[in-house]
Amino acid sequence: MNNKELVTLFKDYCLSVLRYSKNTVTAYKNDLDDLTNFLIKEGFDHLIDVSPRVAKYYISDASSRFSARTLARKVSTFRSFYHFLVKESLVDVHPFLDVKLPKVRKALPKFIYPEEIESLFESIDRSTDLGYRNGVLIEMIYATGIRVSELCSIKTRELDLNERTLLVHGKGSKDRIVPISKHLVTLLEHYLLQTRPNLLKQEDHKFLFVNHRGHPLTTRGVRDILKRVIEESSSYLKVTPHTIRHTFASHLLSQGADLRTVQTLLGHESISSTQIYTEISKEDLKARYMDAHPRARKKS
Repeated sequence: MNNKELVTLFKDYCLSVLRYSKNTVTAYKNDLDDLTNFLIKEGFDHLIDVSPRVAKYYISDASSRFSARTLARKVSTFRSFYHFLVKESLVDVHPFLDVKLPKVRKALPKFIYPEEIESLFESIDRSTDLGYRNGVLIEMIYATGIRVSELCSIKTRELDLNERTLLVHGKGSKDRIVPISKHLVTLLEHYLLQTRPNLLKQEDHKFLFVNHRGHPLTTRGVRDILKRVIEESSSYLKVTPHTIRHTFASHLLSQGADLRTVQTLLGHESISSTQIYTEISKEDLKARYMDAHPRARKKS
């Protein structure tokens, strides 16, 4: 089995068994392509022939070409790949199992303050169908903290406006129930009764959010909408859908929500992924103290 066949086998396993997204699998392939090119350049022919010594040699070379964060991600890919090969009895030794990497300090997610997001909502012109849709979908991300991919996959039947809940299909085919506010329910009722039918035109599908042609809205479409909203508001903010998801989490924690609740709402498998938001709350508290306290603002 040649290198291309090995990578294809691994890709199929990630897609069909692990249910990873296409974007994740594409990133895995790119990482493996980099390793393959390195092997060819250094006179090694086959991914199966990589030894722990060759793995360390790759790390030494790659550390001059990539940041510590990127290198750590690549090694994570290789560990998954060779774990798969060992499991399938295609190799006997896992070459990347014991390689050491520089520690990567996890950067704090970017978020915006409550008054900034309120200003963003107020700037949206909701007098047109597209404007109203834009307001509802941004409100949806902020009110629920869902990922943009989850937003685009919502179907109308997954909304229960009476119970004020939303069924979200998360990563790894894991579903979760997310509560929605009375305010969002009111917006959704108008959107479902009037705005969405107007936008659908002749289309017939069950996806909640649609574009100007009536087709289901894509993740790229959501990013473009948010970018236009920011530009039209003449705001200096640099906001993505994921920034609003981060903002949702940080605002909940700053108002006293417990970590486990936020973990469940975000759909994080591990609480360690959620704990970084506690650091945001500390930074937020410190920044507001420095801005507000008379002695903190006093110049020496």
